[in-house]
Amino acid sequence: MKYTQLGRTGLKVSRLVLGTMNFGPQTDEAGSHAIMDAALDAGINYFDTANVYGWGENKGRTEEIIGNWFAKGGERRDKVVLATKVYGNMAADGDAWPNHDKLSALNIRRAVDASLKRLRTDYIDVYQFHHIDRRTPFEEIWQAVDVLVQQGKILYVGSSNFPGYKIAQANEIAARRGGTIGLVSEQCLYNLAERRAEMEVIPAAQEYGLGVIPWSPLQGGLLGGVIKKEVEGGRRASGRAADSLANTTIRAQVQSYEDLLDKHGIEPGEAALAWLLTRPGVTGPIVGPRTAAQLDSALRAVELELSDELLTGLDEIFPGPGPSPEAFAW
Repeated sequence: MKYTQLGRTGLKVSRLVLGTMNFGPQTDEAGSHAIMDAALDAGINYFDTANVYGWGENKGRTEEIIGNWFAKGGERRDKVVLATKVYGNMAADGDAWPNHDKLSALNIRRAVDASLKRLRTDYIDVYQFHHIDRRTPFEEIWQAVDVLVQQGKILYVGSSNFPGYKIAQANEIAARRGGTIGLVSEQCLYNLAERRAEMEVIPAAQEYGLGVIPWSPLQGGLLGGVIKKEVEGGRRASGRAADSLANTTIRAQVQSYEDLLDKHGIEPGEAALAWLLTRPGVTGPIVGPRTAAQLDSALRAVELELSDELLTGLDEIFPGPGPSPEAFAW
């Protein structure tokens, strides 16, 4: 495994991030524990989750699965850089109550304590805001964060799904307050087929020293060889990938992508991850394996070297927006 610093911090993290969203809904506890063991054995030390994972009536279940894994011992907790998120309402569906969601100081305090209990740990390495809160000022958010850092409950703070201007606003207010390091990472939707983050989000993250953690690196399976799987194995695309392939222009793009990688003898999913590892500002993509075999495929991407010829070909198939602000200014 290769490692890098998380943004401008001294924290060393693996270039692949283990996403746990499938733990519970798609993969049972025993299977989830086996994947985490395999990831740790392979050198992945950055694990990402969220308080709402498990979804519906099972919100919080994913954190519980991770907590039970930590409780097995073997220095599991000490070896892991643990990231979780706050924003969504954790009350039972249909039973939402004021102040049980978003980023008020009250909910942040409540949510941290609840996550710590489910995760069976006394601190969270990277506590992330899952979405912007349009009603809560950053002065209040940073005051709540300062208290939690002083209490030793969290070490760093990151964002997820923030626009560029909110990254700037958050860190400028943190700098004015003093004593707060501000955001150190941003999780955003970013992959070969979805490059809008290059317009504002990634430039803002680089300017303010945030590590970029792309989620959905395979665009919901679209970049994982979906057409080849249809032809050879009869596996029909589903979800976002199926919706995208219904567009004939996108389907032709994906076919060109798969043809190019077939020419180079590279698996599409591994190429999509390896491409992200070449991008400026990217710390590491989140991989969310449902099985050990999917984790093995992701691990191969770390060692994969993409030639200049291949990178040029990928850019031709999935062109980015261009530099900001020129891409939209003239």
